[in-house]
Amino acid sequence: MPHPIGSSDAPLPVVRKIIHIDMDAFYASVEQRADPSLRGKPIAVGGSRERGVVMAASYEARAFGIRSAMPSATARRLCADLVFVRPRFEVYKAISAEIRAVFEEHTPIIEPVALDEAYLDVTENRKRLPTATEVARDIRATILARTGLVASAGVSYNKFLAKVASDHKKPDALFVITPAMGPGFVETLAIGRFHGVGPVTEAKMKRLGIHTGGDLKARSLEDLRAAFGSAAEYYHRVARGIDERPVRAHRERKSIGAETTFAEDTAEFAALAERLQPLIDKVWTTARAKEVSARTVTLKLKFSDFAQITRARSLGAPVLDRTALAAISLGLLRDAFPLRRSVRLIGVALSSLELTGDQGPRQLGLAV
Repeated sequence: MPHPIGSSDAPLPVVRKIIHIDMDAFYASVEQRADPSLRGKPIAVGGSRERGVVMAASYEARAFGIRSAMPSATARRLCADLVFVRPRFEVYKAISAEIRAVFEEHTPIIEPVALDEAYLDVTENRKRLPTATEVARDIRATILARTGLVASAGVSYNKFLAKVASDHKKPDALFVITPAMGPGFVETLAIGRFHGVGPVTEAKMKRLGIHTGGDLKARSLEDLRAAFGSAAEYYHRVARGIDERPVRAHRERKSIGAETTFAEDTAEFAALAERLQPLIDKVWTTARAKEVSARTVTLKLKFSDFAQITRARSLGAPVLDRTALAAISLGLLRDAFPLRRSVRLIGVALSSLELTGDQGPRQLGLAV
């Protein structure tokens, strides 16, 4: 049973047991598993040698400073021996399902974040292991035995600290932050390692003299509100090791999208319209498979200088079929002309999703 904090004389808050699992260089590790000749080599999944972007990098590639979302050409300049591998999403999804099955042996309360990452609430666990640390250890060992892949795990009493813990000593790590450790650990944490503090916010915080969790904790809530608006309360709480967000099982899909990067930039409508067609097919097929419809269609264009724009159209009723999706998408493309410069990437997405099927449409919740 969950154990309370403090005296048993009165009802007290429950200490959650949260695990954050993060697969180590997941896409790259899957490719190295599939092709032993890639093991020990710097590899990048995604893009091509000169075009596109890096989706994932092996740890050997990361040693050269290569990171996800980096332009492929930049990655190539950083590492002349970098091997580019095309992504295989169906394979990644299948392996992710195997990993999910391991989680389900321990708890039904699973919040996927991505194919390679999830939060688990193991306050009560199905194997009746005495501690969350033992649960995490068993999960890591089982994943390795069944898939040959390595997972890092963070164990703590809330989601924020579990996420921090999983990243603390990666790769191939299990790290625990206990309730007694939490507040002090956060005070020493570099501000850039706070989940929810991206590069722009990190730079702003440093300009304000906030370099560590201790610096953040020293700021009043009023000061943080003035600087960071609605995010202030989150920063104020986590600086004290407080995060009351529950692990939310069955997170709903917010959108379905597909995009492609071109071998050569183009500003021709006909060429862009042609390249949009397979993306429309993919998005519509996925929506049908997931038994969802959508009321919003969004077109994305990324230009040769990496600037990007989106154009969206929201409807009063769901998009009825693939023909309607194509018409709306092409209309959005026409509305984007004349183009500011040539295009290197195009994408289309459906959002404002609704479940379909025997019960008719039902608006999906947008769980945080």
